[in-house]
Amino acid sequence: MPRAHIELDKQAVVAPVRRRTFGAFVEHLGRGVYTGLYEPEHPSANDEGFRMDVVELVRELGSTTVRYPGGNFVSGFRWEDSIGPRDKRPVRRDLSWHSLESNQVGLDEFARWLKLTDSELMLSVNVATRGILPALDLLEYANHPSGTALSDLRIANGTREPHNVRMWCLGNEMDGPWQTGFMTADGYGKIAARTAAAMKMADKDLELVVCGSSGSGMPTFGDWERTVLEHAYDHVDYVSCHAYYQEHDGDLGSFLASAIDMDYFIDTVVATADHVGYKKRSNKKINISFDEWNVWYLKEHQESGDVNDVWRHAPRQLEDKYTVADAVVVGNLLMTLLRRSDRVTSASLAQLVNVIAPIMTEPGGPAWRQTTFHPFSITSRLASGEVIRPVIETPTYETARHGEASVIDAVATADEDRAAVFLVNRDLREAAQVTIDVRGLGSSRIAEAVTLADSDVYAKNTLADQNRVTPSANPSATLADGVLTIELPPVSWTAIALR
Repeated sequence: MPRAHIELDKQAVVAPVRRRTFGAFVEHLGRGVYTGLYEPEHPSANDEGFRMDVVELVRELGSTTVRYPGGNFVSGFRWEDSIGPRDKRPVRRDLSWHSLESNQVGLDEFARWLKLTDSELMLSVNVATRGILPALDLLEYANHPSGTALSDLRIANGTREPHNVRMWCLGNEMDGPWQTGFMTADGYGKIAARTAAAMKMADKDLELVVCGSSGSGMPTFGDWERTVLEHAYDHVDYVSCHAYYQEHDGDLGSFLASAIDMDYFIDTVVATADHVGYKKRSNKKINISFDEWNVWYLKEHQESGDVNDVWRHAPRQLEDKYTVADAVVVGNLLMTLLRRSDRVTSASLAQLVNVIAPIMTEPGGPAWRQTTFHPFSITSRLASGEVIRPVIETPTYETARHGEASVIDAVATADEDRAAVFLVNRDLREAAQVTIDVRGLGSSRIAEAVTLADSDVYAKNTLADQNRVTPSANPSATLADGVLTIELPPVSWTAIALR
């Protein structure tokens, strides 16, 4: 049995737990909105047409911010299409996902949905095919109290109070040739800087996110961030990171160590941003908005018939069904984001409902939790106070993609009267015995210890079997003389709450 030891000390503070770390992402893509969030004919729908069974699951998930309305979708989006009387809203083609957009859910409706879930809106603007003036118009419509043409139009449309959106994304994945209106780093950096400067003329306290690379495997990775930030550094607050992971060719060991790549991504972007800051003699730090991250079986999507020559409303697209192994990786990626809370101060799990999502729905039928729902919801519920950097003594193993990887990974959080420890065991076959010295946290009892694992690491929750995989209490957890001992099954994610 592999053995590991972890030391935790309240003095080893990384940064405060950032509630925006537990953000999510909703794009007008597939069934993410229509028959996902919004289905007026559904038995649970409220007067606005939103599924309240989904609202309840989103609240349980614990997402805090929601990035909207894209994603690739935003690069062809005319925001004006999605406001005003619904019967007058145009149907448009979405070139990104080769589907039809009815615009029946727009900014005002989505903002009201967010209030049902106690979430903050993170709004994307189209700088790819539009530009500065439409972004300023959207800002006026969304945030100005009253007395201007567009703020009064919002009021006439039924929303008296401004939406007061604080975080704004300046486009999406502008380095990607799949993006409508994609640009060079120099071209994007210039338009992003000008758009950001104009938006801050309207409201200097906005928090603006400039597009970083759409993945660490892009040929321009690193140089893209440098060039864009050399233009936009003085005007923006965040640079975005996007990363998706999947198991390749049966290499489960590498997949379980995906968090190593996320760490590398963060390190590189932080170093690049700080390099630009030093060159500019700036005291300002650019933080990271990791506003797309998840497990996504992109290769399978590209080889499928999801996208074809038929223009359809809300087609079934990207409806990945997640396994136990996927959930362990998602839990580990979220642990990594927490551990990097000194610079990653906002993040968005992509996406929220139906589209590579923790929540699934059936039109006219139930909504249920995917395996990946559980590590996210439990971490969001238990993490509080400050992130504590653990000292971990653990066996290692070799991976084909990431080199040497730790068998056990962990992170902890603590406030005045409670603490939490999150762990993964990446061993494919053996349980691991872990001892954790928690005397430095002042913890005296275990309030909760749950593990997500299964004898079949590819088990899934489906429409036919919605609770096949759920976390269960881990009875092996004991605490004596300040040392916590627990056994972690192979390929597992575990959370321990301490008081």
